[in-house]
Amino acid sequence: MSKPVVLLAEQLSPATIDALGPDFDVRTVDGTDRPALLAALADAHAVLVRSATKVDAEALAAAPHLKVVARAGVGLDNVDIKAATAAGVMVVNAPTSNIISAAELTIGHILSLARHIPAADASLAKGEWKRSAYTGTELFEKTVGIFGVGRIGGLIAERLRAFGVRVVGYDPYVTPARAQQLGVELLSFDEVLAQSDFVSVHMPKTPETTGMIGAEQLAAMKSTAYVVNVARGGLIDEDALYEALTTGVIAGAGLDVFTTEPPAEGGSAQRLLGLPNVVVTPHLGASTDEAQEKAGVSVARSVKLALEGDLVPDAVNVAGGVIDPFVRPGIALVEKLGQFFTGLAHGALTSLDVEVRGELAEYDVSVYKLAALKGIFTNIVSENVSYVNAPLFAEQRGIETRLIVETDSPLYRNLTVLRGTLSDGTVLTVAGTLAGTRMVPKVVGVNGYEIEVPFERYHVVMRYADRPGIVAIYGQLLGDAQINIEGLQVAHPDASGRALSVLTVDAPVPDDILDVMREAVGGDLLRQIEITEA
Repeated sequence: MSKPVVLLAEQLSPATIDALGPDFDVRTVDGTDRPALLAALADAHAVLVRSATKVDAEALAAAPHLKVVARAGVGLDNVDIKAATAAGVMVVNAPTSNIISAAELTIGHILSLARHIPAADASLAKGEWKRSAYTGTELFEKTVGIFGVGRIGGLIAERLRAFGVRVVGYDPYVTPARAQQLGVELLSFDEVLAQSDFVSVHMPKTPETTGMIGAEQLAAMKSTAYVVNVARGGLIDEDALYEALTTGVIAGAGLDVFTTEPPAEGGSAQRLLGLPNVVVTPHLGASTDEAQEKAGVSVARSVKLALEGDLVPDAVNVAGGVIDPFVRPGIALVEKLGQFFTGLAHGALTSLDVEVRGELAEYDVSVYKLAALKGIFTNIVSENVSYVNAPLFAEQRGIETRLIVETDSPLYRNLTVLRGTLSDGTVLTVAGTLAGTRMVPKVVGVNGYEIEVPFERYHVVMRYADRPGIVAIYGQLLGDAQINIEGLQVAHPDASGRALSVLTVDAPVPDDILDVMREAVGGDLLRQIEITEA
């Protein structure tokens, strides 16, 4: 039998080829030469790319034998994941390959801002000797604020301790115990802004975090403070940042990422590049020899697993591996349950039970625990979440996770329940099932309330004292905002007389409308939840 063909579309380290081993027919092609790439894909079972090769629907259509696309890095902007999933092609990346490099670059930006290193270098290179013009500040005894105390944020905190700084952080999903272990003092969002001499952002880019630092947040910072972003372009409002930097609202900024890359001529990011109080780098977070080698070796191992039919840890669009056909349809359901759980949680998760009940108890459903964690962390960490790193995120946050399997399921043929304890001791429970012959994923329970709501993109969950006219109140508010209620279910009131409503809406509800709804309804719970595709 002929060996499976592995196509290298960009230059990768020799260690990558060594990691593939002798069992594959390794071929190379210039991925930026489109005709050559499409021709080479005709025989490929796997293709390894970096950032220059675009694997889109056209490329996938040209690869009838393709089983896996491997991105030797973190970002997947050049891979059409939706098209790959539709084609049955697994997509893998190397989510942990660049975390040390990104953390070290952040430290580099902080030091560069504190001591004006780039400007002083440029001045001296021109033959100038202006020592007094570049008087800096020590990091010692300063306060550094970290938004997002995840893997990269934690590495930064560990490295900053050597400088004798006070590290404060904001991350609603990190437990106090984990923060204490890292030497991070957890504060509110506004307190981090007000107290920090340096602010570094390490959050995922979501609709909620895009522009999370705007004019109002910059104005809340010290006039001597600096802000650093090596995470995702767009987390800082670039127009607001320009105004703050040119009017003395803050002292400076260090930027490795931009809303448009490279910054477009005349765009908001382009205006920032020439400012004297800005240090910029062209998205170098993963640009180290070590990170590139780690990424290549990691995806090479994933390719081997995929082509050998084993579970692939870093698959981003399918669970991969040998999973019983009876178990597989529930994976997407459990991921969505995890996202729904996170949307309802009001604090850090400390423990999680994943209960699988019904006929599924006779099968290996261990992947459901991974799927639950993947869903829970999808929108709360800056890194891409996969089935291998989701448990690591849980471990780093001190979250104890158990899988409980029971045959007893009186109401549904199969039922999956996520039961989590939050940092304040409260318990949050959500349950879901696949309903009918079409196996429609539905949420069927929230904290003891019985509902049956198909998962859609946008949901609003409310709990309030049951009384006539409530539905008319929020229906009017949403109607005035031109937001359509596509589905509505009201659960029977509990013993305290509180009812639970779950709305399915056709668009995100603006925060100001949610605030008005919260006040009008007078409930103790009102959450908007966005479910992304698993």
